[in-house]
Amino acid sequence: MDPVTGGALTATGHPLQRAGAWAVTVIAGKNQPEQVTSADLDGVVRSLLTDVVHCAVAAKTDRAYDWWKVLFALYPNSKATHAGRPRDKTLLRAGLEPMFAPDDATLPPAPCTFCGDPTPVLWAKSVLPLFDTNKALNSLPPGLRGWPVCRGCRVAMWALPYGAWVTAGSATVLSCETPAAEYEFAARNVRRARRIAQVGFSGLGADARPELVALRALRAVDAGLSATTLWSFKNDNQEPWLRVTRTRRAVPRFLAAVDGNRALRRGWRLLELALAERGREDKSSADGAGDAARLVFEAEDGRSRCLVFQVHRLLWDTDRWTGEDRAALTRLAFRYEKEVHGVEPDLTGVATLIADWIVHGSGSPRGRLAEYRNAGLSGYRLGQLLYQAGYRLKLDGRKVEVDPAAWRPFIEKRSRAWEHRMLLGAEVLRVLGERGIEVSDPPEDPQERARVEALLEQPVLAADDEYHFGGA
Repeated sequence: MDPVTGGALTATGHPLQRAGAWAVTVIAGKNQPEQVTSADLDGVVRSLLTDVVHCAVAAKTDRAYDWWKVLFALYPNSKATHAGRPRDKTLLRAGLEPMFAPDDATLPPAPCTFCGDPTPVLWAKSVLPLFDTNKALNSLPPGLRGWPVCRGCRVAMWALPYGAWVTAGSATVLSCETPAAEYEFAARNVRRARRIAQVGFSGLGADARPELVALRALRAVDAGLSATTLWSFKNDNQEPWLRVTRTRRAVPRFLAAVDGNRALRRGWRLLELALAERGREDKSSADGAGDAARLVFEAEDGRSRCLVFQVHRLLWDTDRWTGEDRAALTRLAFRYEKEVHGVEPDLTGVATLIADWIVHGSGSPRGRLAEYRNAGLSGYRLGQLLYQAGYRLKLDGRKVEVDPAAWRPFIEKRSRAWEHRMLLGAEVLRVLGERGIEVSDPPEDPQERARVEALLEQPVLAADDEYHFGGA
């Protein structure tokens, strides 16, 4: 991403500095980083220092102390978070103000680490998240005891927690090919951060995950085809870490499709409700909307859940869904694969073969359906089942119209074969439903059904319900 230069602030391609630059832009009341002036920086610095000093001298029982925890997670050895910091507001502020003062033009400059502007000020890990200490000389420019950081970038790096989605121990920032989405993400988090600084995390009420905030930011602007990256990190003195997750460029287009189609909206809301229910059962999370949003983000290390796999698991809870619910979830999975991955396999022949075997084979259809379910996740076992099903149907004198060549996308070791198998399972259930074969028997509870239907009518990715703070 090319730097956007001009004025007293530059938004660079560095994700932490860029997130901070957008936060400065929002706090200064501007629309673009290049519109920020030196006078604007003065005002932002005053605002930042007021919050920093207030939380740094707060008692541990004070709600404002939660913002100090945020700062400690990002700048654990700074003057604002050090155990030996002054508890007098005037003294502490006087010690912090030089960090953000205009550069001294009489001192020899070096290019700023982030934007390249000349600056004589050197910063290291105590005030720069995820950077080396000033003892790590081998990774620093020759002869320097820290990283050169100009005033605009210094302010941006300390405005970072305002533009990030933060917890008491970590922060998440967003990079997007659509700058308007970055601005929207920062604006939402600035509002949230100001609330935390006032009333702590307990005053937020129902909060949203960073993935959900990111998707809402994408839907609030015309993102088109835009890849989005979330950088989540912890920077304390114990075990710093960085986790990177990304969306495909077509995710905004998929979200627009969900917004514009009633069946897809129903499928997404069913997914949210099911994930919220599961979270309450295992006490991991009751944030179904956030958990659903997280499914469209792919972790850099491959350790993430996929929307299609999650829908597949839900569909096979066959005693849970009505035919309409199952159809909506199926359409959601198929549309996601089509829009996001460009996967639109021809499932009809193979699904018909399996459905014919379930309906006409020996034993009960539910027993054969369970047999297919157990085999369907393995390419090898699915291949065996397809061979046996075709052979059995032919022995019974029934016509098998699908050629074994059509099995290959499901049973061979291909990059997206497992997704083909997930979609095949959904298609088999759909074909069985069309034939009147009951694969589910959801309990009849009119009151519960009316409650679910009311929830399903609520909007998807509602704009600002994450900021309905308790009592505010």
